[in-house]
Amino acid sequence: MSQFAINLLFVGSSFALYIGIAIWARAGSTKDFYVAGGGVHPITNGMATAADWMSAASFISMAGLLASGGYANSTFLMGWTGGYVILAMLLAPYLRKFGKFTVPDFIGDRFYSNTARLVAIVCLIVASVTYVIGQMTGAGVAFSRFLEVSNTWGIWLAALIVFLYAVFGGMKGITYTQVAQYIVLIIAYTIPAVFIAFQLTGNPIPMFGMFSTHTESGVPLLEKLDDVVSALGFRDYTADVDNKLNMVLFTLSLMVGTAGLPHVIIRFFTVPKVADARWSAGWALVFIALLYLTAPAVGSMARLNLMTTVYPEMAGQTENYEEAAQNPILYEERPDWFRTWEETGLINFTDANDDGRIQFYNDATDYADRGWEGNELTVNNDILVLANPEIANLPGWVIGLIAAGGIAAALSTAAGLLLAISSAISHDLIKTMINPKISEKGEMLAARISMGGAILLATYLGLNPPGFAAQTVALAFGIAGASLFPALMMGIFSKRMNNSGAIAGMLTGLICTLLYIFTYLGWFFIPGTNTLANTPDNWILGISPLSFGAVGAMINFAVAFGVSRVTAAPPQEIQDLVESVRYPKGAGMAIDH
Repeated sequence: MSQFAINLLFVGSSFALYIGIAIWARAGSTKDFYVAGGGVHPITNGMATAADWMSAASFISMAGLLASGGYANSTFLMGWTGGYVILAMLLAPYLRKFGKFTVPDFIGDRFYSNTARLVAIVCLIVASVTYVIGQMTGAGVAFSRFLEVSNTWGIWLAALIVFLYAVFGGMKGITYTQVAQYIVLIIAYTIPAVFIAFQLTGNPIPMFGMFSTHTESGVPLLEKLDDVVSALGFRDYTADVDNKLNMVLFTLSLMVGTAGLPHVIIRFFTVPKVADARWSAGWALVFIALLYLTAPAVGSMARLNLMTTVYPEMAGQTENYEEAAQNPILYEERPDWFRTWEETGLINFTDANDDGRIQFYNDATDYADRGWEGNELTVNNDILVLANPEIANLPGWVIGLIAAGGIAAALSTAAGLLLAISSAISHDLIKTMINPKISEKGEMLAARISMGGAILLATYLGLNPPGFAAQTVALAFGIAGASLFPALMMGIFSKRMNNSGAIAGMLTGLICTLLYIFTYLGWFFIPGTNTLANTPDNWILGISPLSFGAVGAMINFAVAFGVSRVTAAPPQEIQDLVESVRYPKGAGMAIDH
């Protein structure tokens, strides 16, 4: 059986499963559509939350970023993990106790203002649409390679599949589909990692293999990787970063963004009671850890495999790496996986010095003495996890499995984001603000139409993304962290925070962050419209657009507190509501002391 047929079998079977589940769990009411009926088991919800959380950025891009940047890109891992802990500990149980369907619902009622609700809707849509661009980008990468179609057709195919199971199934269909998607993606991620770790180090546990000895050279794997990349002008894989401020702010931006992302928050409204929200948050962390503990090993091993594919003599070296670098692989002798990824346009080779060999190095370093006239190979970060099994010559079924996993990761998060957008429009905007008398059938129709429109918008933007998957996702986290997270935190923990402060804070945080991002990445992400080049020299105080969300959140907090202090306190019933959300019944005596 050909590799294409194997890929088609795995991917097609997974699609049939997802659509079958959606038909079985078709939403029959708005409660089914928004919160899956409110009766999901904590373990089931934990698994669905993990799938919702582990997007194309986690499955496809994160290990690719670690592979290309090493320790410097560990911020993605630290920020996303830390942010989920904040969400699980400080937000999820309290929001579940409040008992509303959506984030704008909470903000609108807590801040007793439809204006606050409208601002929250705008913030939610901007963050979610930006996030879903990254999912469509990642899905396009996976589809284009494994189904042998163009990247454009890959994105349209992803949109069609999401439409089929998300529009009709709503949260009920998405929940059980995401359980299946989690199982597919975690198996797809860990099995190749086990194979590759055993192949390179003799240790089948990837996270331990990363700190083991490289079998072929007898050198510790990370030391081996440092030697290989430094011989080609790249910074050491384990090297520290120079701009600590940017690293800290980027990590914080991902953390507060994680805690403010609406598509994860709404998952905690699907369980029967507050205790279940806590348990499902804990289970989700366990399920997420299975992938996140494996990702650094996958990244380091992918980088070493890639470099030793281009420079085969480096694999067994323990010294004289400079000499081994003189003899890169002939382009005509490139492996089959290289050829197939070239067809997607995600690997590009240009023979700058016409010697028929592939020079892959950091061309900021002058290697003219080697006869090199510039780096000749460009490799998209998003392909490394998907290409890893092929680079390591693993069996065809493993490649088919990771194809299904990569697509599952992108589709699961895309569905959750689209549901968040849909519920914000149909429930928070139309039902609550525009037409309170709309029938349940009419609200369901509005929800499905708005989700269909969101899919079309996300697909269009996915065809012209502002960066690769994880970069685009990082922007979404910054936007959510700068706008929604402070309002949620202050709404739960500050009885004095009023509607004027919350509205001013959200608007200021959102506008400041968007202006900073658009300045460097193009206005509304339209290519070529950026005011300044996106380079460290142009960044204010060295703060990257990807890191500005943390600054936007600080501005949001400061403005909100300042405005609330010079305006009237919230009504007493709102202050009582905040206290009832924060404390369990029967705690009055303890609170008084």
